[in-house]
Amino acid sequence: DPMSAYQHILAPVDLRQHSHIVLHRAAFAASMHNAKLSVLHVVEYLPLDPVGDTLSPTPMEVTDELAKQAETRIAELCNELGVETHQQIVRVGATQDEIVETAREQGADLIVIGNHERHGLGVLFSRTEDRVLHSATCDILAVHLPTD
Repeated sequence: DPMSAYQHILAPVDLRQHSHIVLHRAAFAASMHNAKLSVLHVVEYLPLDPVGDTLSPTPMEVTDELAKQAETRIAELCNELGVETHQQIVRVGATQDEIVETAREQGADLIVIGNHERHGLGVLFSRTEDRVLHSATCDILAVHLPTD
């Protein structure tokens, strides 16, 4: 029923300075709708070794380390809002693909995503939130964020 409340809200956060704003909005929406809330962070997978130096850590090790750091930071963010551990998801891959895929897997019916102001050349580049908007099959709430 399109008139009913949201059941499951997915909040992808990029762990930049405004992530808490997105998370607060998502948590508020979840409480209003009595919905389940999942918080997602995507670690962009870096398949190339830019240095070509055999002594440098492999991309997988770097990615694992970034994922561990992300889990810690997400936990800190979520603890402030009482979002429990089982609601926190860290995935590795291309950000927009993982957001859309996670929403589908989790059966999310609303994605709450931060929308950064962009100026100058930034507006020409393809943006994660645009791509999510065009490929997601559920509603999207874009939270307006100030420029970094």
